[in-house]
Amino acid sequence: MKPLVLVLLASVALAGCKEETAAVLPVAMTDEALGHYCQMFVADHPGPKAQIHLKGQAAPLWFAQVSDAVAYLYDPERDAEIAGIFVSDMVRAESWAIPGIANWLAAGAASLVIESDRPGGMGVPEAIPFGDRAAALAFVAEHGGRVVTWGEVPESYVRPDMPEMVGHVMNTEAAE
Repeated sequence: MKPLVLVLLASVALAGCKEETAAVLPVAMTDEALGHYCQMFVADHPGPKAQIHLKGQAAPLWFAQVSDAVAYLYDPERDAEIAGIFVSDMVRAESWAIPGIANWLAAGAASLVIESDRPGGMGVPEAIPFGDRAAALAFVAEHGGRVVTWGEVPESYVRPDMPEMVGHVMNTEAAE
């Protein structure tokens, strides 16, 4: 079994054992939301967005594109514990330019299109989330690419300048 699958299964099992597990919910994006990496207003960029909630922090980290959130999870220097990960559901988006402020989907439930001809909000390759696999496949038919799950986005896709790290897997414990 793949290490990532084992991590996901263990996370689900442990989540059921906790007595005081508070459900983390996505928050609506505001015009003041700043991208974690770029420190620019997230709403000023087209395409899907992401928010990552860290344990012990009231406000989520915002990402101007989903692939930046995936890169954050691959970061070997990140030590914060993840409480929840949400991505824009492009099935419910008004358009590419207006992806929505409240149409969030748990990242682990998304079908993501990678390697398409649509760049993300910062102009680099994007992992485009859909709450419906059929919609993701229709997008692929029009824009190319392939459909993957959250845990299948390769590190080399979101961090092309970084060599693959042997044994390093994306931390997805709160993506479901």
